[in-house]
Amino acid sequence: MRMIGPGGLAKWLLVTVPAPLLFFDATHRWEQDQRVSSAVWWCVACVPLLAVALAARRAAGRPTGLRQRGATVAAATLLSLVLLGASLAVYRWTIPLQGTVGWPRVLAGGVAAALVGSLIGARRVPGGRYPVGFVYFVGAVAVVAGAFLAQTTVRLGAEDSTISYDEGRYGGPGVLNLPTAGQYAILSVGFSSPRPDCSIAGAGRVERVTVPPSDYGGDWATYAWIASFHVPGPGAYPMTCQVSGADGSYVVGDVPQIRGAVSSMIHWPLAGIWLLGAVPGLLILADVARGDLGSRVRRRRHASAPPATS
Repeated sequence: MRMIGPGGLAKWLLVTVPAPLLFFDATHRWEQDQRVSSAVWWCVACVPLLAVALAARRAAGRPTGLRQRGATVAAATLLSLVLLGASLAVYRWTIPLQGTVGWPRVLAGGVAAALVGSLIGARRVPGGRYPVGFVYFVGAVAVVAGAFLAQTTVRLGAEDSTISYDEGRYGGPGVLNLPTAGQYAILSVGFSSPRPDCSIAGAGRVERVTVPPSDYGGDWATYAWIASFHVPGPGAYPMTCQVSGADGSYVVGDVPQIRGAVSSMIHWPLAGIWLLGAVPGLLILADVARGDLGSRVRRRRHASAPPATS
């Protein structure tokens, strides 16, 4: 894995996980859900650039014979496919977006893209090393950006991995007539505050959703799943919501059905989501700190070594 390093790994994760979700969100209407095929083929399209960088890094300082180049191409192609597989796994199990995709075609496209990129990269020579201070700065930026993007990625992933949701069939604040025992969802309508003080008499504690999926609905109204509560049985339950500032509108419906691991990630503590996103940046900082420390130790040993005698 030294062929890619923490910095390269962070770039790959950024380009293949949050980037396609953010791009789709910025270029399509809010009520449109992203299909898994667009995210998967986005990842495949990025593979040639990855393979070029991997092959060029491995080829630097090595012999340029045919055998050595073949080994470089093979190593870069294999590692590119491993990293592609990790990104595809995100869209298969963690954020299983709607729709279907032909996985054999995706695999064939990924192999071809990795091979072409590796052949090109094996003939290139990468640039010089960046200054240590610059890498520290990049790592710090990656920590902050990763923490921010992790929360956005979880939100967009949950929205587009939702199978079904309820637009509030049980009404809003007042008396709720709930048909069965179990869990129900509180949804905010439009631009209502995502953090109201809501309570339901006779029900369990209202638990807020840490990262509310917020683009449910149609042309005339948007809904955000902001909290859940549990009732012990069917019956009438009075509901009140206290909102500071502007008035808010809230309704109660069935809990949205979300596929994949992202369905539980929206309930994680926010600090845990931030930490997950900050991991690539922390790896960059740890890697450059280790290299910087090693360089300083070698310089001290060299300075303290007795001068050579002729």
